Amino acid sequence: MIESNQVSSPEEIKIVKDATCTFCGCVCDDIDLKVQGHEILEAKRACVLGNGWFLNHGVDTRPDCFVEGRPAPVEEGVERAAQILTRARYPLIYGLSDTTTEAQRVAVGIGDWIGGNIDTTTSVCHGPSGMAFQGVGEATCSLGEVRNRGDLIMFWGSNPAESHPRHFTKYSLMPKGMFLPNGRKDRTCVIVDVRKTKSARAADIFIQIKPRKDFEALWTLRALAQGIDLDPVEVEQETGNPLSLWQDLMDRMKAAKFGVIFFGMGLTMTRGKHANSEALLTLTRDMNRYTRFVCKANRGHGNVSGADNVVSWRTGYPFGVNLARGYPRFNPGEYTAADVLARGEADAAMIIASDPMANFSQPARQHLASIPYVAMDPKETPTTRSAAVAFTVATYGINVPGTVYRMDDIPIPLRPAFESSHPSDLEILQGIERRVRELNRQMIRADS
Repeated sequence: MIESNQVSSPEEIKIVKDATCTFCGCVCDDIDLKVQGHEILEAKRACVLGNGWFLNHGVDTRPDCFVEGRPAPVEEGVERAAQILTRARYPLIYGLSDTTTEAQRVAVGIGDWIGGNIDTTTSVCHGPSGMAFQGVGEATCSLGEVRNRGDLIMFWGSNPAESHPRHFTKYSLMPKGMFLPNGRKDRTCVIVDVRKTKSARAADIFIQIKPRKDFEALWTLRALAQGIDLDPVEVEQETGNPLSLWQDLMDRMKAAKFGVIFFGMGLTMTRGKHANSEALLTLTRDMNRYTRFVCKANRGHGNVSGADNVVSWRTGYPFGVNLARGYPRFNPGEYTAADVLARGEADAAMIIASDPMANFSQPARQHLASIPYVAMDPKETPTTRSAAVAFTVATYGINVPGTVYRMDDIPIPLRPAFESSHPSDLEILQGIERRVRELNRQMIRADS
């Protein structure tokens, strides 16, 4: 047996130490992979979701490229993709959450060259949080600080027991930290949700609020933090819980040495959306008058935080960015992919590492199917099947090196297990960008 990050012959077994799982936003980078040829035999320390991610990736014999449904050389696909994007008057680039930051950077560059819309899957999950961050800011920290310092851990509208199985054991509840030598015994866990999820079993305090009443509950806590008298009858009527319960929670929050609130789509995608996120972020800011308090979004896809970061440092905005005028404009609802497609505005698209044909609204799917678009994904999906040009790409983290961002915006390097016969999406995007630039220059010469 050998320890290596290099590709070995099929009969050898190698151990890839500290591989990174890119299934969810935890981006666990302590996975030891046992690899034989082009098969992962074991993923030590991976959760049930991570095991499924690693062990279900093997040799893919599909062609690298399809043009109008027929197998074609990659070069032909790149040329056709570049032609589609440069000829469009209102092109859209969407996805980006399941690829490397290096590929994301090139995709934004293409969007700049073609004067298109850039949007990520953030717009349909934690987009309201991105809007709230711009409005009120964010008190934040790394997951390492949570592990070492967090003595009051709250989850609001989030169910990590099912969505992020190692969250409790690796970062938030179970681990022994520098200032929490007894681990779980030194922590208090509070879960606020509209239903009793599997995560509630781990809670010391579970608060079940009325559906669509997150905003009212958060403002109740804000008022209590500032010592404002509230009507007990009205509080219970609005939130579904007595004022005494909220007062007890506030007393615990003020008594904490390092409080942490993790929030999920149960907060951001219910009534109120970005107003809910603003209320939570502002509550966190209020709490810092009394003790140290931070909040973090529990992000879903492996590199969706990377997409936000890359689009932000390339354009100034995290998602839903329009570059048609030669400078970035940000307006969720106008420039976000689901809305652009549902209104029938885009006349071409490039979908990267996402599957809008499976989860967008019916009007959006119908319009996407009616326009020429490019898709790239490691697996066959409804989106790749309907694409004018579809690229079969290598899987990031398993076949492709690079960088991803954990949910706390910490960049993590990837250590691939084995090479793939398919090109990476970075290589495809670089080829498309080169050809788009050439076509743009040709059009400029023709106009002059």
